[in-house]
Amino acid sequence: MSAPAHAPADDSLLMLQARLREFAEARDWTQFHTPKNLAMALAGEAGEVLEHFQWLTAEESAAPDPARREAVALELADVLMYLVRLADVLEVDLAAAAARKLAINEGRYPVDKARGRADKYDAL
Repeated sequence: MSAPAHAPADDSLLMLQARLREFAEARDWTQFHTPKNLAMALAGEAGEVLEHFQWLTAEESAAPDPARREAVALELADVLMYLVRLADVLEVDLAAAAARKLAINEGRYPVDKARGRADKYDAL
């Protein structure tokens, strides 16, 4: 897949996507990188992020010690890498999709109705 044109801010995502593709190809792992497998791996890694916060109070979760912060950072990196790889395999432009979704959410959650509220858009 050729890389679509992006704004300069998207370069890091494109570079990561290319590196992950090269990493998988060099190891002959593309055969295993089906959307199903990548989605399952993504969910598993997200679960590993959750483990770091299980049983913590809101205050504790907001101020992790340096060791926990580093462990969470590495799990977040795993989530990001599987997400970017899944998007690459499905030929989804993540930056463009995120921009579209943000525009949808801006319509669903207008500031004057949503500010300071955690309600779903259909309950505002």
